[in-house]
Amino acid sequence: MPELPEVETVRRGLLPVMEGRVISRAEVNRDGLRFPFPARMSARLTGATVLGLRRRSKYILADLSTDETLLIHLGMSGRMLISGAQLGQFHHDHPAPQKHDHVVLTMEGGGRVTFNDARRFGAMDLMATEAEASHPLLASLGPEPFGNEFSPEYLVRRLAGKATPVKSALLDQHVVAGLGNIYVSEVLHRAAISPLRLARDLTSRESGALVPLIRDVLGEAIEAGGSSLRDYRQADGELGYFQHNFRVYDREGTPCPTPGCTGTITRTVQAGRSSFHCPDCQR
Repeated sequence: MPELPEVETVRRGLLPVMEGRVISRAEVNRDGLRFPFPARMSARLTGATVLGLRRRSKYILADLSTDETLLIHLGMSGRMLISGAQLGQFHHDHPAPQKHDHVVLTMEGGGRVTFNDARRFGAMDLMATEAEASHPLLASLGPEPFGNEFSPEYLVRRLAGKATPVKSALLDQHVVAGLGNIYVSEVLHRAAISPLRLARDLTSRESGALVPLIRDVLGEAIEAGGSSLRDYRQADGELGYFQHNFRVYDREGTPCPTPGCTGTITRTVQAGRSSFHCPDCQR
């Protein structure tokens, strides 16, 4: 599932085609995906101007001139594909319609944004912009990793006393929004902390030091266009490249890249998810 860097990369790719432009026509080709689409979704989107595109956790939020906000979640395989628009030096022509093109937004100026989702675990919803904080998918999210609220002092407080592995605690969207399996594995390796350690056993210094490391890893991944594993593509169809910088994720059996460490990356399963770490330098 795309994590924060992938969703942020898609949001940035959509900006030149959507922000400040009118949705000339909205085509909705099924009743819903993971959840049913809202009533009259096509009519409510058609004619609306996209005032801004934001990201909250792993959701893209398009604020509309109708005082509503379109919420988009990519799910496991969802893609927001751009065509009929100039992206950098290249013009992407409209492709032939595909089986899993579930929502198609034709924008003022001829650009087209297609939500294609083969596995149908993605989601779209419309909500009153002023009611965003109470939306069921957003109401209980923790702070954004790049926001001021996510400080070393905050994370020390949230991890203190937690009798769960630190990796599970960081994956908890109530603690911090947007982190996923890949980037937590990478952060913990840089911090030299085992994903198996209980959060309550970390020192205050260890917990607080995770904050800048989280920001560093996410920032590097965004600059690389995210990580392309299986389904993920950027909005222009290009792959992300951060997977080439993985230190531990999906590197089972390879030498630990930490200078001076002679350990080997191992894989364990935590709460049904693969964890990758070096038992020698991550304690």
